[in-house]
Amino acid sequence: MAGVVLYDTTLRDGAQQEGISLSVEDKLKVARKVDELGVQYVEGGWPGANPKDDEFFRQARGLRLHHATLVAFGSTRRVGQRAETDPTLLALLSAETRTITLVGKSWDLHVTQVLETTLEENLAMIADSIRFLKGRGREVFFDAEHFFDGFRANPAYALQALRAAQEAGADCLVLCDTNGGALPHQVAAAVSLVRREVRVPLGIHAHNDADTAVATSLAAIQAGVTQVQGTVNGYGERCGNANLLSIIADLQLKMDIPCVTPEQLASLTEVSRYVGEVVNIPPNTVQPYVGVNAFTHKAGLHASAMAKVEQSYQHIPPQLVGNATQVLVSELAGRGNVAFKLRELGLADQATPESVRRLVEVVKERESLGFQYEVAGASFELLARRLIPGYTPPFELVDYLVVVEKRRRATEGAAGDGVLAEATVKVRLGTRVAHVAGEGNGPVNALDAALRQALKELYPQVERVKLVDYKVRVVNPDGATGAVVRVLIECTDGESVWHTVGASSNIIEASWMALADSLEWWLVRRSGTI
Repeated sequence: MAGVVLYDTTLRDGAQQEGISLSVEDKLKVARKVDELGVQYVEGGWPGANPKDDEFFRQARGLRLHHATLVAFGSTRRVGQRAETDPTLLALLSAETRTITLVGKSWDLHVTQVLETTLEENLAMIADSIRFLKGRGREVFFDAEHFFDGFRANPAYALQALRAAQEAGADCLVLCDTNGGALPHQVAAAVSLVRREVRVPLGIHAHNDADTAVATSLAAIQAGVTQVQGTVNGYGERCGNANLLSIIADLQLKMDIPCVTPEQLASLTEVSRYVGEVVNIPPNTVQPYVGVNAFTHKAGLHASAMAKVEQSYQHIPPQLVGNATQVLVSELAGRGNVAFKLRELGLADQATPESVRRLVEVVKERESLGFQYEVAGASFELLARRLIPGYTPPFELVDYLVVVEKRRRATEGAAGDGVLAEATVKVRLGTRVAHVAGEGNGPVNALDAALRQALKELYPQVERVKLVDYKVRVVNPDGATGAVVRVLIECTDGESVWHTVGASSNIIEASWMALADSLEWWLVRRSGTI
């Protein structure tokens, strides 16, 4: 089968998702990134619909795209209007794009009850609009809105809409599952019939309301469609659009249909995360191909098999799409998981069979107490090192004391009101014990200050370590204020990011565990033994 034309509508249809609001600069960034992926068409928005889209198309005239053609999107002329004077069509021309996509009605229900016009007038609106834009030298794609609903309700009229677009000169007829409720076999049957009735290339534009947008897109391609529309990460209104990244991977890796170069395919994960950052939507960790957990293994049986044959529990090598294999360590882990992680950490040669067995037991035991190592790799690594003979930590806690004082104003409006925390820490550093105090706006802040003060004399570079996230979660809510809490800490030194965990019915103790691990891991790494 020949290659499929990729059409991205993230900047228009994808931007209709709740929570997404793109600036002009955001839209330009996404357009450049999608272009790098090798997509042939990038839909930029609807000229005339809002000032932001107008400004985007103005600035996009200077946008240098290497693979993609920029597309302006709009609707057919209004009821009773002349195409030559229709504001929407004139705005489309003013965007100065070589290609324009026009959306028009193909479901008789929408024509008579939404547009409130006649079936004949709708056909004229389609033909007049396309003929007008073709006469101005534009490539024109016709989005047949609600095509599959219309085809089920009145197949003769849905086909009439397509023929009207074809006779007016449309370059591609895009069949839209606008309500997102069609199933793959229904789409395949409809496309097969349409393929016999028209001579113009066909496209597919699927929404995901039945969770089948990617599947219906692939079914349409198998039935003869040559253009596929979608959005990065499946962004879009309601349940989203067909995920263009999954479609690319499926076509190239599963159906042997060329779409992009191997190098561009390997950028799928990076594109997903980059666009996610721009639109400010947290990544979907279980998104196929590109999610952080797409090739992550937790069950011990899986990890054991993976260690022997990588493809035993992976449908493709993850590096083909720029992703990577991960093995988690948790209460579900077996020796296979732990052995895999130790090899990953470069500790396999130091670990004895007995230490591996003991490590599995300790992980299970500690996770039953509230720890969670699958999200705290640094703490797991330290746990492993502590069970390997010969490990010497850079510091050891002797004891600590934390005092929290609530200060009240002497008089109304006086300064000094608030909470003050003070921590005293004794830490063994080699042969001596450092005994220091620190203050903070809370007990954890005070402990952090005291511990850093104790370490600074021997390890002055510890100031580079910054705490960037601190999360507390109740493990057993039935325990009320005496419940076990889990503390997760994220730290960075500007180059690396690492995560640690602590758990206790005392939030200060749980915080100390995670805090101490975060600094110990960094000091061991800095010493060159990690």
